[in-house]
Amino acid sequence: MADNYILWSWAFFFMVLATGLYISRSRWIPFLSNIIPEHAYHRLNPSFEGDIEAGLSSDAFSLSGNVQDGDHRAGLDVASKKEVLRIMKSQKVNFDDARQLFMVQKLAKNGIAPDGRPMDPRAVFFS
Repeated sequence: MADNYILWSWAFFFMVLATGLYISRSRWIPFLSNIIPEHAYHRLNPSFEGDIEAGLSSDAFSLSGNVQDGDHRAGLDVASKKEVLRIMKSQKVNFDDARQLFMVQKLAKNGIAPDGRPMDPRAVFFS
């Protein structure tokens, strides 16, 4: 009798926990992708063909010329590919918008405004 009570209590607890996690998934899923980024993108093919297959090409940023010329380099930078793919997935934008957001973030991290001017208040400009 007591065993059934404990079993059903645990079952109820896990159902409530699973329901709570499902309802609040928009809050905790972004943190999950930051914990295991290497495992999520281990299948990225290090070539320009792999980059095109992963969706990292567009009309404005075409890699087809590299493939047609027989370029055998390793493709785009792996860390940048991961970050652009993360932006595309998390913000649901296309490749060009994700690439622009990535560059704005990278420039801001280095103290550069999106228009190319330094954000340092001590910067002096001459005309």
